[in-house]
Amino acid sequence: MMCAVLGLGATSIVFSDGFESQTGRWQISAPNCSGTGTATVDDTVAHTGSASLRISGGAGYCNHVFADDLTDMRAASPTWFVRFWINHTTPLPTGHVTFLAMNNAADNNTALRLGAQNGALMWNRQSDDATLPDESPAGVADSFVLPTNRWTCVEFGVDGSGDLDTWVNGTAVPGLTENGVAAPGITDQWLARGNWRPNLTDLGLGWESYADQTDTLWFDDVALGTSRIGCT
Repeated sequence: MMCAVLGLGATSIVFSDGFESQTGRWQISAPNCSGTGTATVDDTVAHTGSASLRISGGAGYCNHVFADDLTDMRAASPTWFVRFWINHTTPLPTGHVTFLAMNNAADNNTALRLGAQNGALMWNRQSDDATLPDESPAGVADSFVLPTNRWTCVEFGVDGSGDLDTWVNGTAVPGLTENGVAAPGITDQWLARGNWRPNLTDLGLGWESYADQTDTLWFDDVALGTSRIGCT
């Protein structure tokens, strides 16, 4: 069943999935190594409909688990707009965690990752461990603290030139935005590498803990498009 929540770019939708039926889009993967973490379709919590993707995220570096779409991202190239609703139970930790990862074929097949550090949302480039925003007081203050036990709409757009935009509940998050314009204390790490260009080939929703962090997360109404999708 297609998810009902479409918005700004409905004509540009590549897919929209509310996890109401299993179409074979998502495969369970565990980059590097796996542990106790699980990814399942849950019929007890949902944003719309009656089902969602539940991630039970375990602690420890070797505890990676993702539901991975290996095919659809190529259909959106060279721009990728993603919208998802997320609900989780544990406040974002001080340490680094990842809950969304995309393989970048233009960067030695390393991941472009969305997660958290210092309690706020953060982009991370696996190849050089650069973060957006910087893990500085100014950078953290310019990000967003993801609330617990409620559904939150997260959108982002990435294009082949390296520009990156992020919105939460329809509002742009300055610290999670990069358009080539330097913002001291916020974009220094990211822009230190001036030739970064993405070619994203998959979309993984899950959990990577690099220390002792755990969380239970639900994802619902996930959509991919070639223009911004919106939350309503």
